[in-house]
Amino acid sequence: MLSLSGVTHIYPTGTRALDNVALEIPKGMFGLLGPNGAGKSTLMRCIATLQTPSQGSIRFGDIDVLAEPERLRAMLGYLPQDFGVYPRVSAYDLLDHLAVLKGIANRAERKEAVETLLAQVNLWNVRKLPVAGFSGGMRQRFGIAQALLGNPKLVIVDEPTAGLDPEERNRFNNLLAEIGENIVVILSTHIVDDVTDLCSRTAIIVDGRIVQVGAPTELIARLKGRVWQKTIPKAELEDYRARMNVISTRLRAGQTVIHVVADEAPEHGFEPVAAELEDLYFATLASTRRRAVAA
Repeated sequence: MLSLSGVTHIYPTGTRALDNVALEIPKGMFGLLGPNGAGKSTLMRCIATLQTPSQGSIRFGDIDVLAEPERLRAMLGYLPQDFGVYPRVSAYDLLDHLAVLKGIANRAERKEAVETLLAQVNLWNVRKLPVAGFSGGMRQRFGIAQALLGNPKLVIVDEPTAGLDPEERNRFNNLLAEIGENIVVILSTHIVDDVTDLCSRTAIIVDGRIVQVGAPTELIARLKGRVWQKTIPKAELEDYRARMNVISTRLRAGQTVIHVVADEAPEHGFEPVAAELEDLYFATLASTRRRAVAA
């Protein structure tokens, strides 16, 4: 179990990136969902011991992460949003080098770990090619391979599918689902479908604060019977926004489709639709921003 209590971080510029974050994250896949700039990466860096929060506590089992960061690092796998590679170094040699840095000194043990991981992430056939020449999806799969070196108990992946094509995204998500069965895996993303597909629990972070937390099905249930849909002319969108709680819009066949949250049909022409995690996410963002403006 990973436990965070009162985690706050204020940058020297005065920006409050995290504001009193409290979370209990059990074994399995946990989604941290939020827009760009919400504080996701700052929180991931704090958990990964790359950054010390201004205040608060972080514990993983019996480890006080802030007081004993080296103990957590010994059982941590981390895939940051961006990571660099050595030019002209093959996938096999680079993963072997990273295994040495991770403390796997025994050559036979290291060889087995490297070969097993390259096969697991479906990179065995390109193991002799330089990682610098890999596609985005292949690099992300290599990234998860290095994160899994040393059999970590906690794995953090930050925006892992951003920029991937649908096929690579599906392949990567399947890999995450496989490794997330027996350890704590934190998936930080702004892509709602990734959380819907993978995570048994999720939290929504906005402006550095956790504003929703729970199982996706439980969170979605809060909107049951309250999401309404209508296709409107684009020119009327601002009028609807002024009169109703419009949480999302999308273009479909040249028309604008809006989703509105209301206890009953807002007016003639609206149809009820089954709520999805995306609806809850957009409704949460809209509500949080309205409160911020009112304050």
